Amino acid sequence: MKKKKEKSIFQQEMERDIGTFKRLHGKKRLQFVMDYYKWYILAAIVIILIIASFAHMFYEGQKDYRLRICAVLNTDRFCSSWFDDFEKELQKDGNETPIQLNEEQPFDYDDMYYYVEELEIQVSVSYNRMDVAICGPDMYSYLLKMNACYPLDELLPEEDFKKMEQEGMLDYNTANLRENEDGSIDDSNAEEGYFAVDISDTSFGKEYNKDSSDPLYAIIIVNTEHTEDSVRLIQALCE
Repeated sequence: MKKKKEKSIFQQEMERDIGTFKRLHGKKRLQFVMDYYKWYILAAIVIILIIASFAHMFYEGQKDYRLRICAVLNTDRFCSSWFDDFEKELQKDGNETPIQLNEEQPFDYDDMYYYVEELEIQVSVSYNRMDVAICGPDMYSYLLKMNACYPLDELLPEEDFKKMEQEGMLDYNTANLRENEDGSIDDSNAEEGYFAVDISDTSFGKEYNKDSSDPLYAIIIVNTEHTEDSVRLIQALCE
C-alpha cells in the first residue's frame, strides 16, 4: 500500500488556523485574522498600491499633456481650482492641449507607505511623467538626492532670475549627494546651484500653504521636455 505523503508544516498550520477560524464567531473572527495575519494583509495592501500606481502611470502616460505638475502640499488642501485658471490662461496661445495635475498627500518620511510614495516619484521622474513639482522640504530633499532638479540659472529668463534672487526666493542647495554603505555622505559627484523657488510668500503660497510653517517650493524637473510651459508656470506662481 502506497504510503500517504506527509503534510508540510505550512499545510498543517493552515488547517489549524482554518479550524480555529471556523470555531470562532463575530468579532472574534476579525480579531483572530488581525492578530495572526496583520502583516500579511499590510504587505498585500502595499503590493496592490504599487501595482495600481504603475497601472495608473502607464495609462496616463498614453495621454498627451503640454505640462505635468505634481503638487504635494504641506497640508491636506487642494489647489486644482488655481490650476484650472492657469490652464485657461496658458491655452490662450492657441494650444488647447490640457495640463495634468496630480495632487498627492504630503511627502512624509514617518508614513508607513513612504516607500510607495518614493517609488512613485522615481517612476514619474524617470519616465517623464513630471515637469514641475510643488512640494515641501521632504520631497525637495529627495528630488535633490535624485539630482532631478533643473538649475534655474540655466532656464529662467535673466530678468526673472535676478528679480527672484534679489527677493530671496531662490534656494541655493546641493544635489546628487549619495550615502556610502557605512552611512557617510559621498559628495564626489555633488552639484551646487539654485534648484528651487520658494513660493511661500506668493499669493499661491499664502493661499495653499497658510496652515503650515514649512516652506513651499516650485521645482522644474531636469528631464522635462516642456521647458517653456514650465517657466510660464513658475512665473505665474510668483505673481
